[in-house]
Amino acid sequence: MSLTINMEAKDRVLCIRLKGDLDHHTAEKLKKQAEAAIQKHNIKHIILNLEELHFMDSSGLGVILGRYKQVNNKQGEMVVCAISPAVKRLFEMSGLFKIVKMELSEKNALQRLGVA
Repeated sequence: MSLTINMEAKDRVLCIRLKGDLDHHTAEKLKKQAEAAIQKHNIKHIILNLEELHFMDSSGLGVILGRYKQVNNKQGEMVVCAISPAVKRLFEMSGLFKIVKMELSEKNALQRLGVA
């Protein structure tokens, strides 16, 4: 399966909505699009909506960690929301939840970052 990427910038917050599979075939596409959007909109925070992400491997974790570092350098936060049980388990095993916050919905994530 492929990956569909939907991005929306709101007040220096980049909402990234992923649908499909984030793996070694699709990770580079996400990396390039996210980096371009971060530069273009002077993004400080990222919200990852993973409600429709069915699969992710270590390549996906690498892309997410790289974008976390980008916003962390701007004293920003990364928030993940609407995460499926399988992807949540990967986040837990990798230790990403030690640095990335989790919210139940995109609305809650926007409120956490003071945008909604």
